[in-house]
Amino acid sequence: MKIEYKILLIYSALFLFSCGNISHEKFDSNKWKTSNLNVEENISLRWDMMNDLRNNYQLIGKSKTEIINLLGKPDSEIQNEMSYFLGYSRRGINTGNLTLTFDENNKVQKINVWQG
Repeated sequence: MKIEYKILLIYSALFLFSCGNISHEKFDSNKWKTSNLNVEENISLRWDMMNDLRNNYQLIGKSKTEIINLLGKPDSEIQNEMSYFLGYSRRGINTGNLTLTFDENNKVQKINVWQG
């Protein structure tokens, strides 16, 4: 009985830790484009919207114009890539970027979220 209780406790703890700080913030194009990420209440705003953005907005295949309409002007643009600063990730002092890679027809070919 004691072993079963310990196993249940371990599984419960693992489940709680695996949930992490995943936010269920809905993506809002206007907030994404206009919020000041240097203000404390907004420092993780884009991270909080990333799950909804990736799950509910088909970014692959969108044109550069469509991406700019949705996300605003990128923070950096080099050759066939556009990057957006995401702010702090709620995991220590980690920040990150959303990088979109475009094909020769200027359509999104790849999405990469970097944290570090």
